[in-house]
Amino acid sequence: MPSSTFAALFPGSVAAAELRAPGDPRLLLPEEAKCVAKAAPKRMQEFAAGRLCARRALAEFGVTLFPIRAACDRQPLWPERLIGSITHTAGLCAAVVAERARVLALGVDSEVSGAVKPELWPSICTAAELQWLDSLPTAERPAAATLIFCAKEAFYKCQYPLVGQRLDFQDVVVTPRAWGAPQGAFALVPARPLALLDRAAGEVRCAYRFHEQFVSAGVCAIAAAA
Repeated sequence: MPSSTFAALFPGSVAAAELRAPGDPRLLLPEEAKCVAKAAPKRMQEFAAGRLCARRALAEFGVTLFPIRAACDRQPLWPERLIGSITHTAGLCAAVVAERARVLALGVDSEVSGAVKPELWPSICTAAELQWLDSLPTAERPAAATLIFCAKEAFYKCQYPLVGQRLDFQDVVVTPRAWGAPQGAFALVPARPLALLDRAAGEVRCAYRFHEQFVSAGVCAIAAAA
């Protein structure tokens, strides 16, 4: 359940866990179960998988049996000294956790490669990103578009709990630094002022990885004291 795949997207101080099976709602703590008491079975399984992964990652910091409740905006409520992020897609769930003293904010997202269909690309991608996709061989474009989507989702998950800024897909441009490798870094270029980038003074690390049928992205703002 500990995940070297997701840990590799972040600095060494970040703990990660993953699950490849549906979550068992019976393993939720009572406070967690209340959050999905009226949810459909599929949603309950996704929620349970995320909480199980999150609690496994929390255990790396000595935190056990901590109920990860959901705020009114569905954001996970972490222990005071820790922060985290959860992602789930078809056949995969993962969570990452870090100490607030070392990491200002972090976000993770995974999708099945090619799941982002071409008809959605214009709404997800900026003009510059569409131009980059057009420059690639046709067979590589679905994976590249999925990476762009994952990167933006990971950035949103990273920044929102810290600064509360609502963003659109067009507000940031994703640029892989070296396309063609199974893993690497990407840059985020703001199309409008972004509160996280100001708060983090530019110390935002972004990484991606293609693994099996999945694309995963991680965004991490390093705390000033780290």
